[in-house]
Amino acid sequence: MDRFSQVFNEVPLAEVHDLAARRAEEGWRYVQILAVNTEEGIDLVYSYMKDGLLENDTVAAVGADDAVPSITDLFLEAFVCENEIHDLYGVAIENIAIDFGGMFYQLAEKAPMTVVSPEQLAAREKAKKIAAAKAAKEAAAQKEQAAPAAPATVAGPTEEEIQAKIAGLDPEKAAKVRAAMEAKAKKAAAAAVETAPAPSAALTEEEIQAKIAGLDPEKAAKVRAALEAKAKKAAAAAGKGE
Repeated sequence: MDRFSQVFNEVPLAEVHDLAARRAEEGWRYVQILAVNTEEGIDLVYSYMKDGLLENDTVAAVGADDAVPSITDLFLEAFVCENEIHDLYGVAIENIAIDFGGMFYQLAEKAPMTVVSPEQLAAREKAKKIAAAKAAKEAAAQKEQAAPAAPATVAGPTEEEIQAKIAGLDPEKAAKVRAAMEAKAKKAAAAAVETAPAPSAALTEEEIQAKIAGLDPEKAAKVRAALEAKAKKAAAAAGKGE
């Protein structure tokens, strides 16, 4: 009994026809084109066989706007699969040698193999929202890490430090030194307050999306309104402080 084996390769859409030409030149036999509906688009798997080896060349995530070159000029028998994939999955395949023009099947619905149930659609939308929220949360965390550290609070000299400075001075000079040190500390503290960046209470749209991801529309709207109201209140308070 002959030994059978198979391998799977990933190939870009632009190389589909050139690869088929090499297969034909090397004496490979065309087997089939398989279409699979995925979250990202339609995967096309081109299968060829030679000497007990089945090579499966996969083109991932073909979209509605992608034009797929026909291989029927090299393997005429592929017209069956190409017409079928066009009709059932809505994939645009160009220059099919025997083209049924979308009438290979008499269908009540266009591209029926891409239709999903309401439950599947809801699950996909929820998964997309969760992924978007996770990405937004990670982006916010990276942004926070990249933000410059707040300037350290300028603390005035302690009583012990002042006493160390004025030790051994006559009372009049000691009083002057104390006053000068306290005045210098107050001036440094005021300068630090003026140069410190104002805190931003407003959330970015990505942060808001992360907060409301997975909530039902009504609750999401309430949470968004509360966040925006809180940001406005904080901004108004900051404006009064200035």
